[in-house]
Amino acid sequence: MSDEMLFRTEEVAVLRQMLESSESEFLALYGRRRIGKTYLIRQFFKQKTVTYFEVTGSKKAPMREQIKHFTQEIARVFYHNAPLLPPINWDGAFEMLKQAMDGQSIESKFVLFFDEFPWMASQNSRLLEVVEYYWNRHFSEDPRIKLVVCGSSASWIIKKIIKNKAGLHNRLTQKIRLKPFSLKETKLFLESRGLFMDNLSVLNLYMIIGGIPYYLKQVNKGDSVAQTIERLAFKKDGFLLQEFDNLFAALFGQQAEYVHILKIIAQHRYGIGKKLLLKQLDPSQSGGQGINKLMELEEAGFIQSFKPHFHKRQGIYYQLIDEYLLFYYYWIEPIRSTLQVNALEPGNWLANQNSPQWHSWRGYAFESICYKHLPLIRKALKLPSNAIANTWRYVPQKRASEEGAQIDLLFDRPDDAITCCEIKYSNQPYIVDKLCAENLVRRADVLKKQGKTHKQIFWTLVTVFGITENSYSKKLISHVVTLQNLLEESDD
Repeated sequence: MSDEMLFRTEEVAVLRQMLESSESEFLALYGRRRIGKTYLIRQFFKQKTVTYFEVTGSKKAPMREQIKHFTQEIARVFYHNAPLLPPINWDGAFEMLKQAMDGQSIESKFVLFFDEFPWMASQNSRLLEVVEYYWNRHFSEDPRIKLVVCGSSASWIIKKIIKNKAGLHNRLTQKIRLKPFSLKETKLFLESRGLFMDNLSVLNLYMIIGGIPYYLKQVNKGDSVAQTIERLAFKKDGFLLQEFDNLFAALFGQQAEYVHILKIIAQHRYGIGKKLLLKQLDPSQSGGQGINKLMELEEAGFIQSFKPHFHKRQGIYYQLIDEYLLFYYYWIEPIRSTLQVNALEPGNWLANQNSPQWHSWRGYAFESICYKHLPLIRKALKLPSNAIANTWRYVPQKRASEEGAQIDLLFDRPDDAITCCEIKYSNQPYIVDKLCAENLVRRADVLKKQGKTHKQIFWTLVTVFGITENSYSKKLISHVVTLQNLLEESDD
C-alpha cells in the first residue's frame, strides 16, 4: 500500500466493504482540492480484480467533449480501443456503457468512477437525471456495479447527490468526506517519505500548509521548515505562491466573490458575525447568494461556523480555519504586488523568523490547529463527550467602563464546572508570570459575570512544551496540554 494510503484506514475500510459487498454500491466522495480524492480511488482499485472505468469531468468543456471522453473510456476498457462513435447525449452514452457491461461475465465487478462529476454535469446536460434513471432502473439491481461519484465542489456533491430530493433521494449506500491529515498522520506521512522531523518542526510546517498530502509532497529532504517555505512561497513561480489562484479557479465559477468573502473573514481573528459579514458584500450577494457561498466555503473546509458560548442569540460567526489560507492572507497576499522588489530576495523569509509579526501569527495559527484537534485535548483532560467545546468573547459597548475578555477555548462540563483553555505558542516551556496570572483571573471574573454562570472555573494551559512551574501556575493552572498530546492517536 502506498505511503498516503497508510493513513486513510477508515476510508480504505469503506472501499473494501463496497468491493466485497454482494450488492450494488453507490459512494459519494468529496473534499477540498489537493486532498487526495482521485489518488484514494485509483490506488485502492488499481490492483484489485475489477473492471475499472474512470472518466474525469473537464471544467467548462461542452457536453459533446465530455461525452467524447466518456465514449473513449468505454472503448479503452471494454473494446481494446476500437473506435466508437460518440452518441449525441448522455442517455446514449449511458446506454452504451450498460451494453458494454452486459456483455461481460456475470462474475465481473465494475468500478465506475466519475471524477469531478460537477464539471461533467454541466448546465442543460441532463447528466444528473440520466444517472438517476440508470441507477434506479438498471445499476442498483446489478450487484457487480460499484459507482463512485467524486468532486472538489463539496457543496454541489452534498446538494445534488447526498441530499438529492429527486430520483437519487436515499439512494447512496456510502459517503466519504476526505479530510486533511492530523498532526500525528502528517508526521507519519513525512516519515514514510524519508523526512524525519522533530515534533516542533512538524507543527511549524503544519501551521503553514496543514495536513494536505499534495502540499506535504512538496517538502524536500534536508530542508528546514523556513527553507521549505521560502522556496515554495517566496520565489518566483513558487508552488504556494501560485496555488491560491489555481485553488479557487478549480473550485468556483465566480471565484472573485468567494475570495472577497474569505478576505473579510481573514481580517477577524476570532470570527465575524454573519450579519456584519453580509453587510460588507455587494448588495446582490448580501442575501441568499452570500449565505450559499458561505455554506460552500464551509463544506470545502476553508471556514467554520460557530455560535459563541453564552451569546448564541447573537447568531452565527464565521472563522477562517484552512492553514494555507491563513498563511496566504497574512504573509503572501499583502506583498504579491511587490514580490519583484523585495520578497523574492534570498533570505527574506528567513529574516522574518525573528520578527514580532511572525511570533504573533504563530500564536493565531496554533489556536486554529488546537481547534482541529479538540478530541485529543478532551482526551488529555479526561473530559466526557458531553462537555461542550466552544469559544467565548465579551466586547463591551462603546464608552463603557467594563473591560472585554476572550477565552480561546472552553469546555462547559456537566459537573457544574467550566474548563477554560489558554492557548499559547512557545518554543520553550511557558512561564505564567504575574501579568498573565492577573489576566486569567480577570477573564474568569468577566466570564462569570457576563455569562451569568456560577460554575467553577478551572484553567488549562495548552502550549507546545508545557510550563515552568512557579507560584502563579501552581495556584491557577489545573492541567497542562502539550504538543505531545496533540500528536497522540485519537479515540474518535
